[in-house]
Amino acid sequence: MKTVNNNIIKGIKKTQYGFTLLEVLIAVAIFSVVSLASFTIFDTVLRGDENSKIRSDRQNELQRAFLLIERDFTQIAKRNMRVNGEAPSDSFLQTADDSFLADEQAIAFVRNGWTNPGLLLPRSDIQSVAYRLEEETLQRLHYNFVDAVVGQEPKIRPLISQVTSLDFEFYDGKKWQKKWSGTALPQAIAIEIETLDYGLIRRQFLVAGDLGADDKAKT
Repeated sequence: MKTVNNNIIKGIKKTQYGFTLLEVLIAVAIFSVVSLASFTIFDTVLRGDENSKIRSDRQNELQRAFLLIERDFTQIAKRNMRVNGEAPSDSFLQTADDSFLADEQAIAFVRNGWTNPGLLLPRSDIQSVAYRLEEETLQRLHYNFVDAVVGQEPKIRPLISQVTSLDFEFYDGKKWQKKWSGTALPQAIAIEIETLDYGLIRRQFLVAGDLGADDKAKT
């Protein structure tokens, strides 16, 4: 009887076995590789989603800014403006050459179409606006009243960030000019901004300017 029991115990012992140390190390290594691959894929997806959101926000920023710039430039009014209570300028456009805001990269003018239904608000429906580059940010400035009085601070709206340079060109009907002088309006205005991410961006806007000499002769 003891012999039979011993044989049964020996059979049970023979069928019982576990993992060797090598097998455990291999399993841990495989698990680590799979976990690392999963984390890499997850991290790549997150980074891609974040970069996509950044690019989308940046493009929306540019689109909103240029829509606003287009609305302003295409509605330039033939009206002089005062700055800090000074005498009105002879030109409809004020640039850095006119010492506007003492900024080397700036332009100012009066525009039509500032919404004021029924003139219910205590202001005009025309607006004096300006664009300038300040601390690598393209800014839009405007006053509540067309002719700003001494000490009145403009309302500043940041439009485009990461801008390293700002330039304007003016089309007189024959060629583009870097500077604009005289009392007439150009037929088009171009704005060029240099950005850190997109490089040089140029947009051109038609202006309800004065007809050239040839066109006047035809009319």
